[in-house]
Amino acid sequence: MGLLGILLALALLMWLAFRGWSVLLVAPAAALLAAAMSGEPLLAHWTQTFMGGASRFIAQWFPLFLLGGLFGKLMDDSGSITSIAHYLTRRLGMHRTMLSVVLASAVVTYGGVSVFVAFFVLVPMAQEMFRAADIPRRLMPATICLGAFTFTMSALPGSPSINNAIPMPYFGTTPFAAPGLGIIASIITLAFGMWWLGRAEAAARRAGEGYGGGLDVAPAIDEKIREHATAAGEFDPAEILHGKRCDGGPSFALAVLPLVLVIVTNFLMSLVVLRRLDYSFLAEKAWGGITIGAVAGTWSVAVALAVGALTVVVVNYRRLSALRESMDAGANSSVLPVLTIGSLVGFGAVVAAMPAFAVVRDAVLSIQGGPLVSLTAAMNVLAGLTGSASGGMVIALDALGDTYMRLAAEHGIDPALLHRVATISSGTLDALPHNGTVLTVLQVSGLTHRESYFDMVMTVIVSVIISSLAVIVLGSVFGSF
Repeated sequence: MGLLGILLALALLMWLAFRGWSVLLVAPAAALLAAAMSGEPLLAHWTQTFMGGASRFIAQWFPLFLLGGLFGKLMDDSGSITSIAHYLTRRLGMHRTMLSVVLASAVVTYGGVSVFVAFFVLVPMAQEMFRAADIPRRLMPATICLGAFTFTMSALPGSPSINNAIPMPYFGTTPFAAPGLGIIASIITLAFGMWWLGRAEAAARRAGEGYGGGLDVAPAIDEKIREHATAAGEFDPAEILHGKRCDGGPSFALAVLPLVLVIVTNFLMSLVVLRRLDYSFLAEKAWGGITIGAVAGTWSVAVALAVGALTVVVVNYRRLSALRESMDAGANSSVLPVLTIGSLVGFGAVVAAMPAFAVVRDAVLSIQGGPLVSLTAAMNVLAGLTGSASGGMVIALDALGDTYMRLAAEHGIDPALLHRVATISSGTLDALPHNGTVLTVLQVSGLTHRESYFDMVMTVIVSVIISSLAVIVLGSVFGSF
């Protein structure tokens, strides 16, 4: 009954979350179902196990959610995202429309802007460009998503995304873990995605298919999509409507400066500053009895995002006519996502505490191919089930992180390689149809799964699976680099 309870709890979580029910309600209900069918104490698992897992996640990651939301909102309201997107499209020209949109998406998200903020700027721009180039509008979501939440979220070294940050305390790594493998994975993902988009565009032109007759809709968000989005990302889309976006943005150089400083600061903090300071006091009980490796990556990203946000304000102070409202909206945008994903983590903590979970754990660890293959499988399955790369990753690493570190030591695997494999593989099946990011970009674009999802599968899932396999092969042969 215990294993059946876990499976039923997962099914209930997926079904109700897909139908737009709040994960804040669904996650504890599903967790209690699993506990009940295992004959475990319900209230104890709710207040101790569920809330213990959720609170640890919130305590550890809320600073990054807060600063990420603040930075993204300031970049949006200052007009910086629009300036970057328009500059790249002008430079590359109309004959490179798809590449322009992909690169614009990649630049802003790699610099630390949430994909949910970027969508509301990039979609109207893409609609204008696709219409002028007479490219089918159904290809817009696949184009935007290739740049916005594939390699920039999980593969490129130094990405300040929450997906790239989560493995750090488990493996003692930095945001720049396995940089060579990350760059190779990024190139493979981008190359395959652009090949597919070019193939799709050519096929549409041969068939005489143009932009299409459907009406472009103004970007909007409803409560159902909001629930999906907050389970998949770090920004509450409802806050897009608050604050005030300026009419004219800064020059490209000033617009991109905060993004550059985020990456540079992240690099300096991770690989220079924190390594030269004495943090032996962290071993004291008052500080949790930890080492600097458990928090260095989080501190690096937090400082980088803070520097980026401050730079946006300094450079665009006159453009941010409603600065307090913009900052309030950015801060508020972090609350629902961190609580939602924390609830998913709490659900995972209860499931991992069930006696029957040992069967699941043993099945994952017995997958042939070694620790890298089993880690990839665990990330894919949990990200797909939860519809969240970050939620699935935390659930997996909370339950199996120590085991994989032990296996890595036994097999001579660099923890940096575990980090990069975990981040890339979590970003594959998380883009199944019920994923909040997928649902959001489709709604903002005014398109449906029937029209656009197949091409999204190719650019967002298949491309990342190919790059993930390449990283596993290269990492197994050459180690981390």
